[in-house]
Order: sequence, then C-alpha cells, then structure tokens
Amino acid sequence: MTVTAPAEQSAGAPRGHRALALGLLPFLAVLLLVSAVAGLVIGSFHVPPAAVVRVVAAHLGGDPVTGADARYDAIVWQLRLPRVLLGVLVGAGLAMVGTVLQTLLRNPLADPFVLGTSYGAGVGAVSVTLGTSALAGVYTLSAGAFTGALAATAVVFTVAQAHRGTGAARLLLAGVAVAFVGQAATNVLVMVGDDSGGQAARAVLFWLMGGLGGARWTSLTVIVAATAAALPYFLLRARALDALLLGEQTAASLGLRPGRLRTELFVVSALLTGALVAVSGAIGFVGLMMPLFTRLLLRTSENARVLPVAALLGAVFLLWADLAARLVLAPAELPVGVVTALCGGPVFLWLLLRRGGAATTGPGGGEAL
Repeated sequence: MTVTAPAEQSAGAPRGHRALALGLLPFLAVLLLVSAVAGLVIGSFHVPPAAVVRVVAAHLGGDPVTGADARYDAIVWQLRLPRVLLGVLVGAGLAMVGTVLQTLLRNPLADPFVLGTSYGAGVGAVSVTLGTSALAGVYTLSAGAFTGALAATAVVFTVAQAHRGTGAARLLLAGVAVAFVGQAATNVLVMVGDDSGGQAARAVLFWLMGGLGGARWTSLTVIVAATAAALPYFLLRARALDALLLGEQTAASLGLRPGRLRTELFVVSALLTGALVAVSGAIGFVGLMMPLFTRLLLRTSENARVLPVAALLGAVFLLWADLAARLVLAPAELPVGVVTALCGGPVFLWLLLRRGGAATTGPGGGEAL
C-alpha cells in the first residue's frame, strides 16, 4: 500500500486543523501549570497553594523561608518540586522519542519501552550502580544508561530494517527479545553484585518499574540538558522526518541523506532515553500513547505539529499518573510505571487488534506490514 506523505495530508487538510494545533499549545501549557501545582499541593501531607507560592518565591528570590512556611520548605522545595520537574521532563522526553521512533519505523507500536530501549538503558545503569561503591554519580549512571539504550535500540532498529521490512511482527519480536535479554541480564547483575543483603536488589527492582521518587536537584542536570538539546533538534528535523515517510529514494531526491539522518535520529533518541531512564527508571507506554492521541486529535502526522503537542501531553499525563501512584496506596507509593502500564496496555492491545488483526496503520498513513 502506498504511503501518503504527511505534507500531502497537511496540504489537503482543512485550515481548522492547523488552528487546532496552534490553539492546543497554550491550552496544554495552562493545563501543565495546573497539573504542576496539583503535584506540589496534593500528597499524603497537604500543602496549601499559598504556602507553595511563598516557598518557591522565597527560594527564587534568594530569601530565607521563615515562620509558618518553614515546615513546608523541605517538602515543597527539596522533594515535590524536583519530582514535578522530573515528571515534566520525562513525560515530554518519552513522548518525543516515541514520535520519532514511530516515524522512523512507520509503525505506531514503536516506543522506547516496547522496543527494549528502556530495558537496555536499565542494564547499563544497573551495571554501573552495582559495579561502583558510591552509586557512580549521576553522570556515570547516565553514561551507562545511554550505552545500554544505544545497544538495545541498535539491535531492534537493525532487525526491523532487515529485508527492507518494518513489519509489526518483526518489530515486536525484536523488542520482546531485547526486553527479555535485558531483564535476564539485570537479574544476573543483581544476584552477582548485590552484597547489601537484598537492599540493592529491592531498590533496583523499584527503579526498573519506573518512578519519580528519586528526583533531586542534582539528578535533573543531565535530563534538563538532554531534553533542551533534543527538542529543538527534533523540531529542526521535523520536515526531514516527514520526508522519510515517502521512502528512501524520494527523501534522497529532496537532498537528504536518509542513512545518515536515521543514524542521527537514532543516536539522539537513545541519548535522551538513556538520560531519562538513568533517573526515572523504565516508565513504559508514554511514548506509545501520546503520539497516537496527538495524531488522532490533530488529524495530521506532520511532525512539526505533533512533536510539541505530544511533548506537552506526555508531561501532563505523567504528572497525573505520578499523582495517582502517590495517592492510591498512601502513605505507601506505587511505581509510576505500574500506572502507565495499566493505561498503556489496553491501548497497545487495541493497536494490535485494529482492523481485525490486519496490517497496522503507520504514522504516515501507510501500512506497517
């Protein structure tokens, strides 16, 4: 089946769709602000919104927090605010990576979690964590996660491109295989390297299920840098990504180097995934659901519009998922990856069963099989 170019879809689409894309951005920005405030206020210990504003304003102004607000200072500034910022960055980052991978592979099932990229990053991070005495530090941990993510993505990417096919079956089998190998490798590393009586194993298990509880100001440095570099890069490459949906020859005729472009996008996606997983663990299905919902909402696959909207949707979704994880078993806490899996699992099954088990429609409107 011939793949329809996103640019062609956009040209024939009503202008109202473009207005919708532009109008969604400020709406989602406001919704993100409301969600962030909710994340700072709501919890096992309620903090009044006015107190949140005073504490944050005092820190931003360099003033000491005194009086009745002093008891809220550690909760708001040291715990909840870094957690909210991490949720925003991870949600936006995973949504962007999912959008790029789905375009590269022309398959809506592509996602850093489904494809095993997150598990690869987990193996790299766990090996660094258990192999050093002081948990390696955030930069070494990120380097280990990036290396694992790069290796896992390379395997799946190579298999998916073999024989010029990007079929859903080939893609899923490769991702499942990499995920199983990653899980097995992680189990071996934990069994061999854990000399803390099981404490490290429990910490690694909770981390691999995904969570934002480990957010600290020092851990945000790498993620802020990675996300700030990746988002502009993806937006600058949006039209080139659209051209790839037309096929290798057509993209080359437009002056692109498809092989080089795919490699660049693959490396940047792995770098961003590694940086995110190093701090948040393996949070699944955000990168699968957000691009899908964005394309359905905007009725276009043009990446220049899908990327920013998907990023904002991912940030909002993960903030509320984390809030649910904190409240369901309060004062205990669920891994946020459990919440996203409960939401994303049915969506994944729906994609598989779409069209009665026939071919799955890719981001460009073409067949993925």
